[in-house]
Amino acid sequence: MPFDSSPLPCSILLLAGGRGQRMDGQDKGLLHWQGEPLIAHLQRLARPLTDDLIISCNRNHERYAAYADQLVSDDSPDFPGPLAGIRAGLAAARHGHLLILPCDVPNIDAGLLAELRKTAQRNPQLPVMVRHGEYWEPLICILPTALRDAVEQAWHAGERSPRKIFLQLGGVGLTCSADDPRLANLNTPELLLPRPGVSE
Repeated sequence: MPFDSSPLPCSILLLAGGRGQRMDGQDKGLLHWQGEPLIAHLQRLARPLTDDLIISCNRNHERYAAYADQLVSDDSPDFPGPLAGIRAGLAAARHGHLLILPCDVPNIDAGLLAELRKTAQRNPQLPVMVRHGEYWEPLICILPTALRDAVEQAWHAGERSPRKIFLQLGGVGLTCSADDPRLANLNTPELLLPRPGVSE
């Protein structure tokens, strides 16, 4: 399937490997929002942009396989956090850049991803993260896969914060407004419920 090769060819990693603590232990990527699993919304957005769509998951592999070209899992059994999934994605990526998205931001749109890719094209050797207000979104980012060894070194030194690592590596921000609705994080059961007057 042809993919959009401009402005920056990327592998895309969808993060769905968390413990789901705020979701009572449920597999967040498979929870429904507006009639579909969260992962389906992100997959539909990402699919035209890459020929290398990777999902990081630690359970329900057979269900996630329908949405991805590759599946990766953490190399530790205790849900060590999103950096573990990012490490696995960097190791598996087939392109020189890896665009990373968490599974619980279904309102993100193609325009924001295009701006992210343009910013990464201008800064091809640096991590590029979304920033809204004073808050960095390290899980909405593009990483050069050449930084894989640096990320591994930080991991083995005990660092588990993607934000700290990416900033130490010279991270660049794509600035969005502090209340940008595209960045709404649907990470609790209440946020997945339909709003009054809005049908599923």
